[in-house]
Amino acid sequence: MKNIVRELRTQREWSQAQLADLLEVSRQTVNAIETGRYDPSLPLAFGIAKLFGQPIETIFQSE
Repeated sequence: MKNIVRELRTQREWSQAQLADLLEVSRQTVNAIETGRYDPSLPLAFGIAKLFGQPIETIFQSE
């Protein structure tokens, strides 16, 4: 699954650790999502979408 989490995070000038704290996950989880090694659970995907104020479909696209 492709995503634009890294782009959204860098636009806000947040570190991976800051985003992880906001989402209550580890920095490694954020890194794995950004690099496409891990697809987030549905609740986490909803949390990411809510945090960035974007629809899930805008942030995550199937390849």
